[in-house]
Amino acid sequence: MSEQLPINVMKKAAKGISYISHPLRLRILEFLDVNGASSVSAITKGIDGEQVFVSQSLRKLREAGLVKTKRHGIFIYYDIQEEYPASIFFCIRKLFGYMTNDFRFLSDDYKAILPKDYTNMVANQIKLFANYDKMRILEYLTLNGESNVTEIIKGINCDQLKVSQYLKRLRDDGFVTCRRNGRFVYYNITKGVHKTAIECIHKRYDNLKDKTDF
Repeated sequence: MSEQLPINVMKKAAKGISYISHPLRLRILEFLDVNGASSVSAITKGIDGEQVFVSQSLRKLREAGLVKTKRHGIFIYYDIQEEYPASIFFCIRKLFGYMTNDFRFLSDDYKAILPKDYTNMVANQIKLFANYDKMRILEYLTLNGESNVTEIIKGINCDQLKVSQYLKRLRDDGFVTCRRNGRFVYYNITKGVHKTAIECIHKRYDNLKDKTDF
């Protein structure tokens, strides 16, 4: 991971991230990632949800291109369409493993449903940075380390007012830290779901032979 993603790729990634930054949608995708193609009733039972809300969420995820459907007799089965939501879960499970010292989740092959309160927390955190410009700033800091506002502005080609506003929000939400050195303020990204998401998106893009498949 050494270069910024193309604009169209990051915009698509930001859109996808915004769709999963909802507790119910994130839990649905997590269920599909662990269990594979499933019917609405199986998903509803598996996540202990209400079928009408699960159906509505699945429709939105399908419209966003994040899930696909296949009919078997009278049943319609849903499965994850895009690879990078699955990559996000791969990283989220590892993060959970590090946070809780549950070493099962550190294995590349281990899949299990995470605690509901943790998944809800992750969804709410994702919602706070699921924005193209915020993700560009987080990406820049992930790639380049501690940087001042001028460097970030030049690096992501965005106007100063917008960058300053977003940096304040990212700092208030705990996604970046800052320190003053003379007349310059330097920002750095913190560890967490936000950095994990950026790294996962890059990993997914870097592993594609045909980059247009993103």
